Amino acid sequence: MDLDMGSMAAAIGVSVSVLRFLLCFAVTIPVSFLWRFVPGRVGKHLYSAFSGAVLSYLSFGFSSNLHFLVPMLLGYASMVLFRSRCGIITFFLGFGYLIGCHVYYMSGDAWKEGGIDGTGALMVLTLKAISCAINYNDGLLKEEGLREAQKKNRLIELPSLIEYFGYCLCCGSHFAGPVFEIKDYLDWTEGKGIWSHSEKGPSPSPYWATVRALVQAAFCMALYLYLVPQFPLSRFTDPIYQEWGFWKRMFYQYMSGFTARWKYYFIWSISEASIIISGLGFSGWTESSPPKPRWDRAINVDILGVELAKSAVELPLVWNIQVSTWLRHYVYERLVQKGKKPGFFQLLATQTVSAVWHGLYPGYIIFFVQSALMIAGSKVIFRWQQAVSGLIKKLMVFLNFAFTLLVLNYSCVGFMVLSLHETLASYGSVYFVGTILPIVLILLGNIIRPAKPVRSKAGKEQ
Repeated sequence: MDLDMGSMAAAIGVSVSVLRFLLCFAVTIPVSFLWRFVPGRVGKHLYSAFSGAVLSYLSFGFSSNLHFLVPMLLGYASMVLFRSRCGIITFFLGFGYLIGCHVYYMSGDAWKEGGIDGTGALMVLTLKAISCAINYNDGLLKEEGLREAQKKNRLIELPSLIEYFGYCLCCGSHFAGPVFEIKDYLDWTEGKGIWSHSEKGPSPSPYWATVRALVQAAFCMALYLYLVPQFPLSRFTDPIYQEWGFWKRMFYQYMSGFTARWKYYFIWSISEASIIISGLGFSGWTESSPPKPRWDRAINVDILGVELAKSAVELPLVWNIQVSTWLRHYVYERLVQKGKKPGFFQLLATQTVSAVWHGLYPGYIIFFVQSALMIAGSKVIFRWQQAVSGLIKKLMVFLNFAFTLLVLNYSCVGFMVLSLHETLASYGSVYFVGTILPIVLILLGNIIRPAKPVRSKAGKEQ
């Protein structure tokens, strides 16, 4: 069996551990489908927890489940013993343990070299445990003054241990997300809310949406396997790279980022298929006639939205969507004092939390600081764009698109190479243009302040 795994892995150019993970990851689709036929509420929770634990064991070994138990038990214990502070306790304990695992296993180096370990699944589980604790904490607060997301997700009663374990280990999202709320998980399991039978008819069929996600996954993997040999990360330290001119280096940075993203598109497409076929991905009906089912809860990326983003502000809405939503609800919005507007501090703090969540590598930290600068710079262009009209406005729209494209792919080199030396070397090879440009725009934005026009709701989101 090991010999067969080795030959299969060699045939597709991955390690045996990665192949084992990919096989288990693909199995989440039929396992999630079978969830539909498990009788009883308790049976469904047990199935979610057991299937997630078994697939984790097969993917990463027995030690992975021991690691998963730590943040889960810490979070649950804090909810039982310290409800009024359980959110902040779970946040710091969960992140502290995750950082320790990142450092011990050097997960970034493993991923960079084509390996795999359980820290990716631990990252998702940590966010689930934290959100559950914060929502239970919010259950003590009066609804007046709470944001809509807090009102929707707050927990009045403590979930049972089996409900909590089923939520944390639910196999469809356990490996790579998407992150979702425990109240949605409980409603899905119990057939409540949008999962109850209504005047719009029985539960929607998930099969066509699942097939679409699988076709998308196959295309993404095929394109990634085609591109990755042509744009290796090792080229950034190759002497031939230093011989190229500025624009060729910029093009190579763009293609490296473009190539790497298709790996994530593939992973998230498989997760999307798994969540859809289980039914959990259902998020309501459209207003069309006849109404059509929406599967927004399962979607973690909008591929065209990323590749053709008109503004950096759009990127958190189309890339790693559910984690971006988690960061907005549990970090960004909670750092804003009542009566005040969010600013660069909230943006930078949120991006820093995202960086730490990924791991304490210089490349991650630099990338997310760069992201904060990129978004702030893009907002400046957008403000200027709103103050003009006609051809000049169209030119500003194009400039914002070009700015986002350039700075995003420049910045993500750090996310890929991870080390401080390689990150600075790649940035320096193009004269730090992707760092200098957003800083200049931010400074100019404080000098050139156009009058604020009356904006639409869409514009206000920018």
